[in-house]
Amino acid sequence: MGNWYKINNENEVDSPALLVYPDRVQCNIELAMSMIGEVSRLRPHVKTHKTKEILQLQLNAGITKFKCATIAEAKMLGECGALDVLLAYPLYGPKTGRFLALIKSYRGTKFSTIIDNEGAANTLSEIALAAGEIINTYIDLNVGMGRTGISLGEAALSLYRHSCQLAGLVVQGFHAYDGHVREVNLEKRKAICDRNFEPVAAMIRELDEENYPKPQIIIGGSPSFPIYAQYSEVECSPGTFVLWDKGYSDTLPEQRFLAAAVLLCRIVSMPGPDLLCIDLGYKAIASENLLERRVYFLNAEDLEPVSHSEEHMVLKAPSGQSWQVGDVLYALPIHICPTVALYDRLTVVQGQRTTDTWKVVARKRYP
Repeated sequence: MGNWYKINNENEVDSPALLVYPDRVQCNIELAMSMIGEVSRLRPHVKTHKTKEILQLQLNAGITKFKCATIAEAKMLGECGALDVLLAYPLYGPKTGRFLALIKSYRGTKFSTIIDNEGAANTLSEIALAAGEIINTYIDLNVGMGRTGISLGEAALSLYRHSCQLAGLVVQGFHAYDGHVREVNLEKRKAICDRNFEPVAAMIRELDEENYPKPQIIIGGSPSFPIYAQYSEVECSPGTFVLWDKGYSDTLPEQRFLAAAVLLCRIVSMPGPDLLCIDLGYKAIASENLLERRVYFLNAEDLEPVSHSEEHMVLKAPSGQSWQVGDVLYALPIHICPTVALYDRLTVVQGQRTTDTWKVVARKRYP
């Protein structure tokens, strides 16, 4: 259906609004599960949606393991009864206490976190002992992203061995994120992922020779998901798949996920013969990309952004355009994850009408 995104009651929806289409979300969940085969190896990242309702769709599908980046997201997962949660973010300062509080509050959830240096491991051990708790940890590996993680090889092995000796910690395995791998060609992307994984496999073999229990491995994001889905020994943690976006639909053509979130905005002024001003400012759409790569208009492909500010975006239309003030535009964000975080709620669309709203509960860092 060419205009699947269009709603029949758009005059009832204030703008800008972020529309979500549950039927398409469900299709994406089912596709991800079919790609990996064993649901126990799927650990979706909830940073993309941050909502209990979408999380519940994943739980209903049989997904029990999840990944998150904030305490608020971890709390949402605990509240909804997720069985296994990895908070994949280094914990320092007050976050360590907040994480421990989650462990105490949601006993039905197995919480884990990441460490990439001995100081962090020692601190978590001390906190766990003082509280009489056990903290599950993964050694965070730097496989080329250069953001967090310890170098592969002897440095990572040394940290692994050290952490295994610390009271109060239980080392679960290794975690690695490879968001820097953006090769469009699938075969070339696979070659990069295979090269990145070989040092990890070598560490696993060395630990096995030293009679350590086999470490769990959590690796990759959306670009590497179809590659690591074929590695039977690892868990995969894509996140964007559940809502998808224009950025990944362009750069990951082999992945057939459906866009399931659309921005509804309106023309609020026409400052020139071929200029349209819409209510889609920085506060309504992720704006880390260049101006021309922030949004794609589904019902107006020929509009070109020329400026952007907090509450406005100005577009250039072809000569002879027939747009009018008040007209509605439907748009796909290039990057959906930080776009969701700009909204208090998602507006639910079923049967081409808005029917409900879902609160984006985990967009707040301090629930």
